[in-house]
Amino acid sequence: MIFKPMKSIVKQIANLLGFEVCRMIPSSSACAQIVSALKLVETDTVFDIGANTGQFVKYIRNAGYQGKIISFEPLKSATMYLTESVKRDPRWMLHERCAIGNYDGEVEINIAGNSVSSSVLSMHPSHAEAALGSAYVSSEKVSIKMLDSIASQYFNRNSKLFIKIDTQGYEWQVLDGAAETLGRAQGLICELSLIPLYEGQKLWRDVIDRLDQEGFMLWALQKGFTDPRTGQSLQMDGIFLRRDVLKS
Repeated sequence: MIFKPMKSIVKQIANLLGFEVCRMIPSSSACAQIVSALKLVETDTVFDIGANTGQFVKYIRNAGYQGKIISFEPLKSATMYLTESVKRDPRWMLHERCAIGNYDGEVEINIAGNSVSSSVLSMHPSHAEAALGSAYVSSEKVSIKMLDSIASQYFNRNSKLFIKIDTQGYEWQVLDGAAETLGRAQGLICELSLIPLYEGQKLWRDVIDRLDQEGFMLWALQKGFTDPRTGQSLQMDGIFLRRDVLKS
């Protein structure tokens, strides 16, 4: 009798269940690739902007990142969940509930049926059609802050900062309010929309060009939001690292 290696058996079972098993290395694992980028620029502080219920934090923690994380989240329900989650991780902090944008004040955020598609911006029909259950169901007012107004309390001149931006079309406004903080960052990961998913948002070319001018190179692209009906890529996640850090 010929016995199949256990690895092959596990992969076959996973495939039958609709999953794919791969090694946790940067070339085959998106999670491992992110943590590799964090290590490459010696990150010790991550700003998790648009935390939702902490999916990104759990993602990079499971892949080995052990540094400090500060999460920012505007939704009331998600913030309540995060408040309990950070109690179990001494190096994870939650800023008081607020949206991050290009001014200090108040804003109304639209709450999506699936929570993760919630945004300050109006949703484009292309998004609602491609993601069942993402249509807005309500809204709530929340404080909005520029990252530059609050970031300095979480790092010092020796900090190696990495910024994650997941704000559903509001990335440009986050960058507008983070000029000083961005100058301190070693890298960032940001959503890049290939087609309009929210009204008035900037698309991938604009964001890449802007970050290029800020001194960041596009280091990696990762799969994001795909239309399940057609397979079309609608959104990618771009990992950007500061050029002068990579050269040093």
